Amino acid sequence: MHSWPPLANSSNPFCFCCPDQPISSLSPCRSGLVLVKNPHLDLMEEDVLYHLDLGTKTHDLPAMFGDIKFVCVGGSPNRMRAFAQFMRRELGLAGAGEDVADICAGSDRYAMYRAGPVLSISPHGDSCLSFLSFQQHGMGIPSISIMLHELIKLLHHAKCRDVTIIRIGTSGGLGIEAGSVVITDTAVDSSFQPRFEQVVLGDVVVRSTELDKDLAEELLACSRDIPDFPTLIGHTMCTYDFYEGQGRLDGALCSFSNEKKLEYLRRAYDAGVRNIEMESTAFAALCGLCGLKAAVVCVALLDRLEGDQIRASHEVLWEYQQRPQRLIAAFIRKRLGLCPTD
Repeated sequence: MHSWPPLANSSNPFCFCCPDQPISSLSPCRSGLVLVKNPHLDLMEEDVLYHLDLGTKTHDLPAMFGDIKFVCVGGSPNRMRAFAQFMRRELGLAGAGEDVADICAGSDRYAMYRAGPVLSISPHGDSCLSFLSFQQHGMGIPSISIMLHELIKLLHHAKCRDVTIIRIGTSGGLGIEAGSVVITDTAVDSSFQPRFEQVVLGDVVVRSTELDKDLAEELLACSRDIPDFPTLIGHTMCTYDFYEGQGRLDGALCSFSNEKKLEYLRRAYDAGVRNIEMESTAFAALCGLCGLKAAVVCVALLDRLEGDQIRASHEVLWEYQQRPQRLIAAFIRKRLGLCPTD
C-alpha cells in the first residue's frame, strides 16, 4: 500500500499520486484513484471490512472489484436486488432474468450485487456487473456512513479508478408533484445549510456537502429522453429522523402545529429545497472528501406541502421507485456507448 500523507494538521497535506494537489481539495484525484484520508491504514497488516464480510487477506479485492466503474447505493435490499437484475437486462449481460448473488451474504448488515461494471449496495440487507455495483445502505446517516466507510476502503484496496457513485432512493417532495425525480445539486441540513456536522472526539467537524455539478447536469440531460415523468435539479434536505425532524404531524411525538410545520416547509422551499430524505449530507461529504464523483437521484412519493402520509397504492409506489432506476440505466448506457433499449 502507498504511504499516505499525515493527517490534516500536517505540513504536507497532499495526495500521494498527485503531489501538487491538496488532499483537502474536493476535486477528484487526477489519477482517478479512490482516496482514503487515513494514514493509519498503512500500519494494518489486514483491513477487515466487517459489515461487508470482506477483507484484504480473505479476498482478492482487485480481482473481484478492480473493474468497477459505477456504484449505485440505496436503502432497500429488495429494491437494489431488483435494480441489479434490471441492469443485467439493460446491458444485455449473461444471466439476465436469473437471480443475482449477494456478495455480502455472510453479513446480515448490508447486501451487495453486481451487474457487469455496476455494483449495487443496500443495508440488509444485498450487489454487481463486471464494472457496475449495487449496494444497500439502510435508512439514515449512521447506517449509510458505516457502509460508505467500508465501501470506499474496498474501492481503494481494489485499486478502482474513475468511479462514479450514485445514491438512488425515495423522498418526500416539496412543492413538486408526486412521482417527480429530483437530482440533487447540494445536500443541506435541517437549517438549509450545505454542511454535514460530525462529532469527532468530542469536537464538531463541519464538512462540505456539494455534489458534482457536471454529473448532475449530465443526468438531467439523460432525463430528456424519458419524457413520461418530470425530472429536476434542486437542493435536498437531509434530516436525522422521518417524523419530527421532517415536520410530520403523525408521529408518536409532535410539539408543533400544522401552521408551524407549513411555515418551516415553505422556508425550506424558498431556500431551494425540493425534496427531503435522511442520507444525502453524509453521502455527499464522504464521497467528496474521497475524490468520488457522486450524485443523489430520488423520486418524490408525495408533496409534503399537501400532507404527511404516503397513501398511493403499492402499484403506483413501485412504478415511482423504478423512475430513478430508469434514469440511471439510461445514464450508464450512454456512458458505455450502448444503444437505448426498448
